Amino acid sequence: MEAAEKEEISVEDEAVDKNIFKDCSKIAFYRRQKHQLSRRSTYQALLDSVTTGKDSTKFHIINETTKVRQNKFLQRLISCSGDAGSLVLADGKGDLKCHITANPFKIDLVSEEEIVMSINSLDQLYFEHLQIPLKQRSTKENKEDTSVDASQEDQEDLGLWEEKFGKFVDVKVNGPASIGLDFSLHGFEHLYGIPQHAESHQLKNTSDGDAYRLYNLDVYGYKIHDKMGIYGSVPYLLAHKLGRTLGIFWLNASETLVEINTEPAVKYTLTQMGPVAAKQKIRCRTDVHWMSESGIIDVFLLTGPTPSDIFKQYSYLTGTQAMPPLFSLGYHQCRWNYEDEQDVKAVDAGFDEHDIPYDVMWLDIEHTEGKRYFTWDKKRFPNPKRMQELLRSKKRKLVVISDPHIKIDPDYSVYSKAKEQGFFVRNHEGGDFEGVCWPGLSSYLDFTNPKVREWYSGLFTFSAYQGSTDILYIWNDMNEPSVFRGPELTMQKNAVHHGNWEHRELHNIYGFYQHMATAEGLIQRSEGKERPFVLTRSFFAGSQKYGAVWTGDNTAEWSYLKISIPMLLTLSITGISFCGADVGGFIGNPEAELLVRWYQAGAYQPFFRGHATMKTKRREPWLFGEEYTRLIREAIRQRYALLPYWYFLFYCAHVAAEPVMRPLWIEFPEELDTFGVEDEYMLGSALLVHPVTEPKATTVDVFLPGSNEVWYDSKTFAHWEGACTVKIPVALDTIPVFQRGGSIVPIKTTIGKSTGYMSDSPYGLRVALSTKGSAMGEFYLDDGHSFQYLHQKQFLHRKFSFLAGVLINSCADKRGHYPTKCVVEQIFIQGLKKQPSSVTTHSSDGKEEPVAFTYCAKMSTLRLEKLSLNIGTDWEVHIR
Repeated sequence: MEAAEKEEISVEDEAVDKNIFKDCSKIAFYRRQKHQLSRRSTYQALLDSVTTGKDSTKFHIINETTKVRQNKFLQRLISCSGDAGSLVLADGKGDLKCHITANPFKIDLVSEEEIVMSINSLDQLYFEHLQIPLKQRSTKENKEDTSVDASQEDQEDLGLWEEKFGKFVDVKVNGPASIGLDFSLHGFEHLYGIPQHAESHQLKNTSDGDAYRLYNLDVYGYKIHDKMGIYGSVPYLLAHKLGRTLGIFWLNASETLVEINTEPAVKYTLTQMGPVAAKQKIRCRTDVHWMSESGIIDVFLLTGPTPSDIFKQYSYLTGTQAMPPLFSLGYHQCRWNYEDEQDVKAVDAGFDEHDIPYDVMWLDIEHTEGKRYFTWDKKRFPNPKRMQELLRSKKRKLVVISDPHIKIDPDYSVYSKAKEQGFFVRNHEGGDFEGVCWPGLSSYLDFTNPKVREWYSGLFTFSAYQGSTDILYIWNDMNEPSVFRGPELTMQKNAVHHGNWEHRELHNIYGFYQHMATAEGLIQRSEGKERPFVLTRSFFAGSQKYGAVWTGDNTAEWSYLKISIPMLLTLSITGISFCGADVGGFIGNPEAELLVRWYQAGAYQPFFRGHATMKTKRREPWLFGEEYTRLIREAIRQRYALLPYWYFLFYCAHVAAEPVMRPLWIEFPEELDTFGVEDEYMLGSALLVHPVTEPKATTVDVFLPGSNEVWYDSKTFAHWEGACTVKIPVALDTIPVFQRGGSIVPIKTTIGKSTGYMSDSPYGLRVALSTKGSAMGEFYLDDGHSFQYLHQKQFLHRKFSFLAGVLINSCADKRGHYPTKCVVEQIFIQGLKKQPSSVTTHSSDGKEEPVAFTYCAKMSTLRLEKLSLNIGTDWEVHIR
C-alpha cells in the first residue's frame, strides 16, 4: 500500500467528526441571506409587463432597493383576469388559480376558493445578481450598490468574493450568486422528502442555524437524527394533509439549505370586519424557505391532489425507476474486501453448504491493481474470468467497484487516455484538478461533459475491460465526489467543469452523471439488449432512471437499524424506489441478535445487501452458530419466496411511478393517525411490515390502519380489524408482516440457490379476503434480464380477483405476450368464514376438475394444493 493510502485510510478510522463539516453558521450564503432579509428589501411585480404565450405567462419583477429587473415565467398558466394591482392566472382546467399580487410581490395558489400555497408571502425572495469585484469598482459604483454592504470587513464576513473554512479559501471569481424563496403551505403540518438525511421521515421544524442541508458529502459513520447533508440530494419535498398532497421540486444542483417552520392552528382569532369584531378560525401553516448558493430559481409546483398524482407528476419531470434485472432483487453478499479468488470460492460454497440462497458476490477496491479501476490484482485475482464462470455455473453474478477518481499514473491507460483528451475536472488555474483518494493522488473525470460520459461508457466493453464478462455489474462509490484532503472531504467549489461551469454550480449532480454513464456503458456492452445493474452512493433527482441507491456508511448499532426505515421511506417517496441499507451495519461488529433482526428487516426492503468494512470481523450468515444461521436463512428464504410480488411492485414503479416501499400515509391518505408513522411501512398495497428494531424485544406494538380494513398475520394467520394498535408477541424468529384484507399476493413455493434456479419453479397465491369477502391482485412476468418487455412487448401481466366464491385469473394487459410453462400449484385463502362443500377448477376450454382441499375452521383458512394451473392462461377456481 502506498504512503498516501496509509495516511488517508485513517480518515475512515472513527465515526464522523463534525468539525470537518460545516454547519449553517459557517456557510456564507446562509449568513448573507439572513443578513439581507433582515433589512426587508421587497420586490414588486410589474404587471404592465405581462405577456402570455400558448401555455405560459411572463412578467417582470423589480427589487425596490436595487432597481434590478428580473423575468418570471409561470408555465402552464395563462392570464384570465386581474386589475391594476393583481393578476389571476388559470391552468386551463379551471380547478386551480394563481393570484399574483403586485406590491409586495406575492403569488397565491388557490383551489376551490381556498389558498393552499403562497409564494414570497414572507418577502424572502432573494437573488444576488452579478456584480463588479470590489477592487475593480469606482467610488461611484460602490455608492450606487445597495445590494450588499461595501466595506471590506463586511465583504469578508459575508464571504462575497472569498470564503474561508479552516485552511481552505474558496475564491469566487463570479462573486456572490445565491438565491432564495419562501413557500407557505396553508393547512399543512406534515412534510416529507429532501433526502438524504439520517433523520425522521416527517420533516422537523428548523431553528436558526439548523437548516436541512443538501450537499453531497462522504460522511463515514454519519450521525443520526441530524440535518447535515450526506451522500445524496433530492431537492424535492411533499406536503400532505387530509384531502390534498402538494410537491415542491427546487431544481438546483448547488449547495442548498431548507428551513421549515410550522405554525400550529389557532382555534379562533378576533378579526375586525367593518364595525363588527368576528371570530375566525386560523389554519395551521408551514413555511418552507429554500436557499441555494448559485443558479436560478427554477421550481416546479406539483399540485396533486392525491399522493399517486404527485408521484406521476414528479416522474414526468425526472423519470421513473429503471426496471431492474430480476437477480438484483435477490440477496447480495459484499465485504471490503473478499481477499482473493479462493475467498470468493469459499464464501460462494458456504451459501450452498448452508442452503442459503444468494444471487450476487461483490468485490470492493482491493480487487484492483493498486486501486486502478478496470484492472485486477494479478496476485489475488489472476483469473477473473474463471472466477466469474464459477459464479455463472450457479446462475449468480459479480459486482465490482468503479469510483470517479483516477490514479495519476502515466502507465495506467485509463489515466493517460483521459489526460490526453482533457477529460478531467480542472482547477481554477486551468490545470487538472488533483486530490487524494484511495489510489493516492488522483484526477477526477468530468462526467458533466457528454464526451467524457461517452468515453467512460466505452470502458465497460469486454475488449476494453479485460477480465470482465456479461455477468459482471458495477458499483459507483465515492462519487460525491470524495476528496480526502479537500474542504469537507470533497472537491473545491472553484474547480472548473466542461463549459467553464464552476463545481459549486453542479456539485450535487456530479455522482448522478457517473451513474448515468455507467448504466449506459452496461447497456452498450450488450448492444442495447440487457438491463444494467448499477448501485450508486451519490445521487440526485432522477437517479432512479439508472439503478439503485443505498444509505452509505452506517454503523452496527440498533439505532442505525431503526433509522434506516425512515431514510428508505424518504428515498422511496422522492422517486428512488430501489434503495436499501447495509445489512448488519458497515462499521463495527454486530451482535448476533442485531444481525438477525437486520436480515429480517433487509429481507423486506427493496435493495438487500450485507456489507462490512475491512476492519470488522467476518460475518457471513453461518458464522454465528447453527441457531442464528437458521434464522438468517429463513429471513433470506422469505425474501426469495416473495420475489414474484417484489418484481410486480418494481414493474409498477417503472411504469406508473408507484413507490415499492411506502409510508402508511400513502396508502391511507385520509387517516391522520398514519401521517407520522415511521417504524412500519407498506410493501405495495398488500403487505404491512413492522421490523423489530429493539434488542431483546418480546412484543411490538403494531398499528393496523383503516377502519374498514382487516389484517392477517402472515405467520399465525390471526386477523384483526383495522384502525387499532395490537401488541404482537415476537420471538427471535418473528418478522411482523401482515397481509391486507382484499389482496392477493403471488409467491414462489420452491426456493432455489439463486433467482436463476427459480425461473421455472411453481407459484402459489396468498389470498386475504376483505370484510366483504373479496380480493384482488396482480402478477407480472418477463425474461427478467432484457429489454424485450419494452421493445417486443414480451411480458405477461395478469390480474387475479376473488368474488362470491370464484377466483379468476385473467389478462391485465393484452399488449403483452410471454409464453410460460409455470403453474400455480398452491392457493391459500384467509378469511373464508364457511367451510366449502366442493372446490373445482375451470379452464378456458371449459374443462372442469375437482380439487382436494383442507379447511381450518378455527383460523378460517382454505388450502388448495397439488394444482397445475398455468399462470399465463385464463382459468377460474369455484368454491361452493
